[in-house]
Amino acid sequence: MAKEMKWKGMDEEEIKTLELKAFMKYVPARARRSLKRGFTEPQKSLLKRIQADNNNIKTHCRNMVIIPSMLGKLIRVYNGKDFVPVTIITDMLGHYLGEFSHTRRKVSHGSAGVGATRSSKAISAR
Repeated sequence: MAKEMKWKGMDEEEIKTLELKAFMKYVPARARRSLKRGFTEPQKSLLKRIQADNNNIKTHCRNMVIIPSMLGKLIRVYNGKDFVPVTIITDMLGHYLGEFSHTRRKVSHGSAGVGATRSSKAISAR
Protein backbone atom coordinates (compact mmCIF):
# COMPACT_ATOMS: atom_id res chain seq x y z
CA MET A 1 0.00 0.00 0.00
CA ALA A 2 1.41 3.37 -1.02
CA LYS A 3 2.07 5.95 1.65
CA GLU A 4 -0.17 9.01 1.36
CA MET A 5 1.78 12.17 0.52
CA LYS A 6 1.30 15.06 2.91
CA TRP A 7 2.67 18.58 2.84
CA LYS A 8 2.63 20.55 6.10
CA GLY A 9 0.01 18.09 7.40
CA MET A 10 -2.37 18.54 4.44
CA ASP A 11 -3.18 16.09 1.66
CA GLU A 12 -3.27 17.06 -2.02
CA GLU A 13 -7.02 17.84 -2.16
CA GLU A 14 -6.75 20.23 0.81
CA ILE A 15 -3.73 21.94 -0.73
CA LYS A 16 -5.49 22.54 -4.06
CA THR A 17 -8.36 24.32 -2.29
CA LEU A 18 -6.02 26.75 -0.47
CA GLU A 19 -6.34 30.42 -1.30
CA LEU A 20 -3.12 32.23 -2.17
CA LYS A 21 -3.18 34.24 1.08
CA ALA A 22 -3.54 31.06 3.16
CA PHE A 23 -0.80 29.34 1.13
CA MET A 24 1.58 32.23 1.81
CA LYS A 25 1.59 31.36 5.53
CA TYR A 26 3.23 28.00 4.77
CA VAL A 27 6.05 29.09 2.44
CA PRO A 28 9.50 30.52 3.33
CA ALA A 29 10.02 34.27 3.65
CA ARG A 30 11.63 34.82 0.23
CA ALA A 31 8.76 33.13 -1.63
CA ARG A 32 6.18 34.83 0.61
CA ARG A 33 7.67 38.24 -0.21
CA SER A 34 7.66 37.43 -3.93
CA LEU A 35 3.98 36.38 -3.81
CA LYS A 36 3.03 39.41 -1.72
CA ARG A 37 4.44 41.75 -4.40
CA GLY A 38 2.20 40.15 -7.00
CA PHE A 39 2.84 38.39 -10.27
CA THR A 40 4.69 39.91 -13.21
CA GLU A 41 3.19 39.86 -16.70
CA PRO A 42 5.07 36.70 -17.83
CA GLN A 43 3.99 34.96 -14.62
CA LYS A 44 0.36 35.98 -15.18
CA SER A 45 0.41 34.58 -18.71
CA LEU A 46 1.92 31.32 -17.40
CA LEU A 47 -0.87 31.03 -14.82
CA LYS A 48 -3.49 31.57 -17.55
CA ARG A 49 -1.99 28.73 -19.61
CA ILE A 50 -1.91 26.47 -16.52
CA GLN A 51 -5.56 27.19 -15.69
CA ALA A 52 -6.54 26.60 -19.33
CA ASP A 53 -5.23 23.00 -18.98
CA ASN A 54 -2.80 23.17 -21.88
CA ASN A 55 -0.78 19.96 -22.26
CA ASN A 56 2.30 21.62 -23.72
CA ILE A 57 3.28 24.44 -21.37
CA LYS A 58 6.70 25.93 -22.11
CA THR A 59 8.09 28.85 -20.14
CA HIS A 60 11.19 30.96 -19.65
CA CYS A 61 9.77 32.12 -16.31
CA ARG A 62 12.24 30.46 -13.92
CA ASN A 63 11.44 32.90 -11.08
CA MET A 64 7.85 31.71 -10.67
CA VAL A 65 7.00 30.36 -7.21
CA ILE A 66 5.24 27.00 -7.42
CA ILE A 67 1.69 27.43 -6.07
CA PRO A 68 -1.09 24.87 -5.41
CA SER A 69 -2.87 25.45 -8.74
CA MET A 70 0.19 23.98 -10.50
CA LEU A 71 0.03 20.59 -8.76
CA GLY A 72 0.12 17.63 -11.15
CA LYS A 73 0.99 19.74 -14.21
CA LEU A 74 3.90 19.12 -16.59
CA ILE A 75 5.71 22.37 -17.27
CA ARG A 76 8.73 22.64 -19.56
CA VAL A 77 11.19 25.16 -18.09
CA TYR A 78 13.94 26.72 -20.21
CA ASN A 79 17.48 26.15 -18.92
CA GLY A 80 19.35 28.26 -21.48
CA LYS A 81 19.61 25.56 -24.13
CA ASP A 82 16.39 23.52 -24.15
CA PHE A 83 13.13 23.04 -22.24
CA VAL A 84 13.43 20.60 -19.32
CA PRO A 85 10.15 18.83 -18.37
CA VAL A 86 9.19 19.35 -14.72
CA THR A 87 6.21 17.53 -13.19
CA ILE A 88 4.94 19.48 -10.19
CA ILE A 89 4.47 17.46 -6.96
CA THR A 90 3.60 18.52 -3.41
CA ASP A 91 7.21 18.63 -2.21
CA MET A 92 7.95 21.39 -4.74
CA LEU A 93 5.42 23.87 -3.32
CA GLY A 94 7.02 27.18 -2.30
CA HIS A 95 10.13 26.57 -4.43
CA TYR A 96 10.94 28.27 -7.72
CA LEU A 97 10.59 26.62 -11.15
CA GLY A 98 14.23 27.36 -11.93
CA GLU A 99 15.40 25.14 -9.08
CA PHE A 100 14.26 22.07 -11.00
CA SER A 101 15.74 22.99 -14.38
CA HIS A 102 19.52 23.05 -13.93
CA THR A 103 21.52 25.38 -16.14
CA ARG A 104 24.93 23.79 -15.63
CA ARG A 105 26.13 20.27 -16.32
CA LYS A 106 28.92 18.18 -14.88
CA VAL A 107 32.11 18.61 -16.91
CA SER A 108 33.84 15.43 -18.00
CA HIS A 109 37.15 16.01 -19.73
CA GLY A 110 38.42 13.40 -22.14
CA SER A 111 41.87 12.83 -23.58
CA ALA A 112 43.44 15.11 -26.16
CA GLY A 113 41.88 14.68 -29.59
CA VAL A 114 43.26 13.78 -32.99
CA GLY A 115 45.70 16.38 -34.24
CA ALA A 116 46.58 17.63 -30.76
CA THR A 117 50.17 18.69 -30.17
CA ARG A 118 52.59 16.39 -28.38
CA SER A 119 52.72 18.63 -25.31
CA SER A 120 48.93 18.55 -24.81
CA LYS A 121 48.93 14.74 -24.89
CA ALA A 122 51.54 14.49 -22.16
CA ILE A 123 50.30 13.92 -18.64
CA SER A 124 52.21 15.68 -15.89
CA ALA A 125 53.67 13.38 -13.22
CA ARG A 126 53.29 15.75 -10.30
